[in-house]
Order: sequence, then structure tokens, then C-alpha cells
Amino acid sequence: MLKKFTSKKGLFKWENTPVLAYKEEGAHFKAITRQILFDKENGFSSQLRYFEIAPGGHSTLERHDHEHGVFVVRGKGKILVGNEVFLIKNFDVVYIPKQTWHQLRTFGKEPLGFLCLVDAERDRPHRPDGEEIKNMYRNKKVAGFVRL
Repeated sequence: MLKKFTSKKGLFKWENTPVLAYKEEGAHFKAITRQILFDKENGFSSQLRYFEIAPGGHSTLERHDHEHGVFVVRGKGKILVGNEVFLIKNFDVVYIPKQTWHQLRTFGKEPLGFLCLVDAERDRPHRPDGEEIKNMYRNKKVAGFVRL
């Protein structure tokens, strides 16, 4: 199966692949779309997704029981992984271990686009509660980065 790539109006897009909302309403995020490129319907035990965060946007602060593999293909940004904040740019690869807090933000005027590899069958995200947020805010780098 081949999905041809296009870039229309600045959005990276693959043919026959709907551009979806990032998450359901109620989760805290800003200016993100997602496309599911491969998953169990294609015979995979994993799911390959493309996310694009518009300038000024960010993902949800969350953790899971599953791992993530992130491959940056467009723009630059910053990512929180546990207690560390890293600058990321084209072709950087980030491993996010199980049960590790993570959040991505754009940096600059270009969208941040990245491929994300996860298990096709996985748990729902866990958002931080008041005590977990309080613990995170003890780290000044994390406190200055996260968006809730």
C-alpha cells in the first residue's frame, strides 16, 4: 500500500488519510492535528501517526503505560521527557519511556511536525493531578515549560 505525500496550504498530508482532531474536547492542548498512517487495520501491531503542532501550540501534558518513539520531520520545538526539557529539530529522534511525563511545544514560526510510533492497543493517557503538578513545579525548568 502506498500513501502519497502532499503539502497543501503548508499542512503535511498523506492521500486517503483524514486529518483528525488531536484529542477529544476537554484535554488541554492547543493547535494540533493528527493523521494515522498505519495501524492494526493495516496488519501492524503498532500505530504510526503524524502530528502537526501549529506555531504557539502544544500537546497535552500526560503519561501512559506504553512507550513512544518520536521522529521530528518538520520545524523545531521543545519536548518535556520526565524532568528534562530538550530542544528538538528536523530528524531528531526521541524515546519516551513508559509512565514518563511528556509534552511537546513549537518553537519558532514554522509548525512542528513529527511521526509518533506507539502500540496499536494501548492505555488511555493519565493527566497530572494536583499533587503531581505540585511535584513537577519543584523543578524550575519543568515549571517554566509545561502548559496546563
